[in-house]
Amino acid sequence: MAERFTAREAIALVTDDFTDHAPDGAADAGPDGTGAAADDGPLGWAGYDASRARAASRTGEEESVVYGTARVGGRACVLLAFEFGFLGGSLGGAAGDRLVAAYRTARERRLPLVSLVATGGSRMQEGMVALTQLQRVAAETVLLREAGVAHVAVLRDPSTGGGWATVGAGADVVLALPDAQVAFAGSRVRPPGADPAAYTAEEQWRHGHVDALVPSAALRETLAQWLRLLAPGARTPEPGAAPPPAALTEADAPRTGWEAVTRARDPRRPRAAAYLDAYFEERAALRGDRAGGVDPGTECGFGLHEGRVVAYAAQGGTPTRPAGFRTAARLVRLAGRLGIPVLTLIDTPGAANDAEAERAGAGPAIAEAFAAIAGARTPVTSLLIGEGGSGGALALAAPGNTWTTPDGYFSVIAPELAAAILKRAPEEAPATAGQLRLRPQDLVELGCVRGIVTR
Repeated sequence: MAERFTAREAIALVTDDFTDHAPDGAADAGPDGTGAAADDGPLGWAGYDASRARAASRTGEEESVVYGTARVGGRACVLLAFEFGFLGGSLGGAAGDRLVAAYRTARERRLPLVSLVATGGSRMQEGMVALTQLQRVAAETVLLREAGVAHVAVLRDPSTGGGWATVGAGADVVLALPDAQVAFAGSRVRPPGADPAAYTAEEQWRHGHVDALVPSAALRETLAQWLRLLAPGARTPEPGAAPPPAALTEADAPRTGWEAVTRARDPRRPRAAAYLDAYFEERAALRGDRAGGVDPGTECGFGLHEGRVVAYAAQGGTPTRPAGFRTAARLVRLAGRLGIPVLTLIDTPGAANDAEAERAGAGPAIAEAFAAIAGARTPVTSLLIGEGGSGGALALAAPGNTWTTPDGYFSVIAPELAAAILKRAPEEAPATAGQLRLRPQDLVELGCVRGIVTR
């Protein structure tokens, strides 16, 4: 069973201190989003006022949303929390007023927004007035992003309906408590016989809609880490690109093209995880492309390098799947909004080319990655640490700021495939590798990389 917390319990669980922001008088008096009070709400729903009064008496809250300023791990933020005990944490006009006020406070004060979500959706007793609160939240989300202010959401039990589809899923980083219900469809409106697993935090995580499942005992420190990495005060205003990592091996440049290929394919060669461990003092990962896919071979996130926040997208040596390219593009766009430089580590034999990858949109996903790098709003640094197979590798390479280790090679196509296309015998692949001029020193001479990094 999922743990359930009241709004105040959830706030106490994650904050060092919290200052409640009282509603703005009349703006919180009416449930129509305009501040105008009405008997039994905008629809005149019989008994609605009495239901609200009972909910207030039971929970001690005046509405389903509480918001204010807080400190988490010593970092200031704006925090909002849903009270599920108040009419199922549903969204009505007054709750929408409070959400809008929270977003605006975060934007105006340039403080990250933390949302503790637990909601059953929109409030039926207010009809379409309740549903249009989703449009108000969406508009504030756009403004928050344009202002370069980060938003971290925590999905409690349950997080369903419009609250999940706007406040929760619209956040930059999405965390969830284990076993929480997380779904657009609430428990009473799902199709008969629907797989219950599909409506869980675990399933949302598995399919790339949630970045991490975090037990309640670890939630405060996890939020504190994300605020250290994403809060404006945590980001060093040092201009310019991140430096490329140093090579993790000592080696001379390969003598032949085939030696470059075999060295890059050596299973003993340091992979992306080793480079990330050496480069960052701490890091936190983003997961998934927000379109139903996760590529285990592509790791993305944010870390601290010599006190400076750097975003990273790293290929792990496997064929990169469409979800990997989309996750990398998501990372680059988020880093651009927050003013954070990007580091990419290139190591792939190429883009995945199986039938499943084609059905998942390999071509559009690669195009999305190319476009994200080309249009990056912050500097991108790339390091080739192993195989650089065709467009699947180049999609993560920064034009004019790509480096290589002595273990890397970059090629328009794998030598074996080039030989096959040219109708050469398989044993001619090593000679073809030489013709492709794919060694690190060849890449420097051709102007495809800036230089070879050393240990």
